[in-house]
Amino acid sequence: MRSVLSLVLSTALILTLPAATAAQTGGEATAPDAAEQAQPALLVADKIFITPDRKLVAEGNVEAYQGDAKLTAQSVTYDRETGELNLTGPIRIDQGGQSTLLADSAQLDSGIQNGLLMGARMVFDQQVQIASVQATRAAGRYTQFSKVAATSCHVCANGRPPLWQIRARKVTHDQLERQLYFEGAQFRILDVPVFYFPTLRLPDPTLDRATGFLVPSIRTTSQLGTGLLVPYFFKLGDHKDLTVTPYFSSRTRTLGLRYRQAFKNGRIRLQGAYTRDDIQPGEDRGYFFADGQFSLRNSYRLTFDIKTTSDDAYLADYGLPDFDRLRSEIALERIKRDTAFRTSFIHYKTLRDSEEQDEIPSRIFDVNYRKRLFPKALGGEVELAFIGHTHTRTSDQDVVGRDVARATFDAVWLRNWTFATGLRAEAQLGAAVDTFNIRNDSTFPNDVTRTTPRAAFTLRYPLLRREQNGATQFLEPIAQIGWTHVSDTDVPNDESTFQEFDQGNLLALSRFPAEDRREDGLATVVGLNWARYNSDGWKAQATVGQVFRADADPDFTLTSGLQGTKSDILLAGQLNNGKGLTLAARGLLNSDFSFTKAELRAAWSKGDTALSGGYVWLEPDPVELNSDEISELRVAGRYRIDQNWLTRANARYDFSESEPLRLGFGLTYENECVQVNMTVNRRFTSTSSIEPSTEFGFTVALTGYSVAGEGQKFNRKCS
Repeated sequence: MRSVLSLVLSTALILTLPAATAAQTGGEATAPDAAEQAQPALLVADKIFITPDRKLVAEGNVEAYQGDAKLTAQSVTYDRETGELNLTGPIRIDQGGQSTLLADSAQLDSGIQNGLLMGARMVFDQQVQIASVQATRAAGRYTQFSKVAATSCHVCANGRPPLWQIRARKVTHDQLERQLYFEGAQFRILDVPVFYFPTLRLPDPTLDRATGFLVPSIRTTSQLGTGLLVPYFFKLGDHKDLTVTPYFSSRTRTLGLRYRQAFKNGRIRLQGAYTRDDIQPGEDRGYFFADGQFSLRNSYRLTFDIKTTSDDAYLADYGLPDFDRLRSEIALERIKRDTAFRTSFIHYKTLRDSEEQDEIPSRIFDVNYRKRLFPKALGGEVELAFIGHTHTRTSDQDVVGRDVARATFDAVWLRNWTFATGLRAEAQLGAAVDTFNIRNDSTFPNDVTRTTPRAAFTLRYPLLRREQNGATQFLEPIAQIGWTHVSDTDVPNDESTFQEFDQGNLLALSRFPAEDRREDGLATVVGLNWARYNSDGWKAQATVGQVFRADADPDFTLTSGLQGTKSDILLAGQLNNGKGLTLAARGLLNSDFSFTKAELRAAWSKGDTALSGGYVWLEPDPVELNSDEISELRVAGRYRIDQNWLTRANARYDFSESEPLRLGFGLTYENECVQVNMTVNRRFTSTSSIEPSTEFGFTVALTGYSVAGEGQKFNRKCS
């Protein structure tokens, strides 16, 4: 009896797809092995008996379990002499939620490798279903369905046709390769034949990666006309693949490529395209991007990110990321608790009309090593650093072809004390030595070495108050006095041409972004931090600060807010109401109580609606190559009309020029078996190499086979 029960349960395993096993191992699917069949088995029925002719019969609500497989039927009959197994339905065989086989009746041979199922239907992932008049099992691997209708759409019992379906004379399912082979297939929309395929192969929906076509898309632009992108995916192995995307249009002939490979210790991704088009007739155009990362021995990490393009306008013409400079970098780093090391080589390629490639620092090499020590005799912490930097230009002309190499040795001692009254004191004492080598610039000496001793003392007095409603307020006055002395300032300013004044560097002894410039002299900082936290998730933070100097620093730009002996007042704050609204703002307020720089970011989401945006204002600053006022607004949002329709929009507007920069709109329709995306984007900006353009995009994806959908959430109703 025990062997017979195991045989009945093995039927459930062999009739169903072993997709769950393949998905978990990432390898090929295999038939259930002896270990699986040896799992504890259980048979439950209203009545189980043996007939006089030695047949085992189970009747009434028959349920059989083994592992993650479950079989239900109205009755099961096993003939011990012939080895035949007969099941009467309705029959349902579930395999771990991956696939379900339904049938009205079934008859299998003694080896349970071949048999016939009447009124068979197979369902994958509780969505994609294949319905047929009958199904035949062969060789324990293939299931052949006759007179088939296949769809991932919800099928109504009232006979209403699904949104789309594939009708075929015969479908063969290979459970080992997890492929579906259609013969005499028709693709129908609302039961109307649209396409005919003599043969058609599709991966079964439980297969994550399979060679074949991906979702095509239609792209229409004012420069390239209407084109069709048809990506084809090649599975080169379990850990690598290649995607080839031809772009068919009357004005362009483009072939896009993407290669990906995963290794035990890292990954790489290569993508690019080769183009011949009517925008630049007779010219070879294209782009190449590559990125990756690898974990090496001794906690080292290697990363690279390479970007190049044939011309300044290619990325904008083909709807790719719209960079104004291409930054390529290869870096090696190791970060530990008390040490940090990073070295990198960076190359810049400018796409700006206002810049000459030969005159920008295009080749940059950096090395940065830092070490923390905790001396018991001194207390506190000692930080040691070595920073090396060099940047070169391809031009060798005097001044405009200037190349600079710099090495910095830095040491600083940090210590803090907290007194019984709550007052907190912080002290730092340090010194830096910078050595420069300057070439191709007769206005500066070839070699410069300078020293910069520095010291600072900071006082903080944090205060805490709890309100009756449970909210907590935090108030912290801050005062700092700092001193630095730069021995030599006769070095070029190539790295610190732009400065920012924010809450992150309010207490820094040098607010320049790089070591080629350092603040000099005596300075005092006063500031105030405030925060409030409520029990319902509402929280707010604010910072106010100002810097006072004994002597003005001429290297600070106008819009930095740090010119003169008294800086602009820094105002910064964040707000989160705990119900989907977040705000962040920062501004610099001058002595006339007018803003020299302001930025506001906001985001709000609630249910089916989400909005985000940002506004930036910057007054003219010729030193930063900004002769005009900047006043720009960016807005993006989405709104779900209902469970099937989703809208998206974005816009950028230049208030200083009173004209839009970009506008975009998108509309998506999605249900359980189809996803339709429509987009319209307009770029208004123009340069000598880029013209204003309008782009239309359209894609249709049949979800369930090769595209993941949202499942039952978007099911259509039958009424």
